[in-house]
Amino acid sequence: MTFAIETLSHMLKSFISNYGLSFIGLIIGAIAGYFYWQRVGCASGTCAITSKPLNSTLYGAVMGYLLVGIFKKDKKSVVSNK
Repeated sequence: MTFAIETLSHMLKSFISNYGLSFIGLIIGAIAGYFYWQRVGCASGTCAITSKPLNSTLYGAVMGYLLVGIFKKDKKSVVSNK
């Protein structure tokens, strides 16, 4: 049982170290998208993105993920030339 908990703990730490920043960008973008819908929105209801809170939240989440992805460092493998 402790082996399973240790393995799960290791997997969680690995996931957070690899995708933690992207997840934070996703969450912040989703919150920003929802607040944009709430504060600005679309009065007529004909706007594709801001007419519904779900659309605006999903769009904000994607934009947050992409924005954070710009600043993420790539892990490059070292290749030796012989």
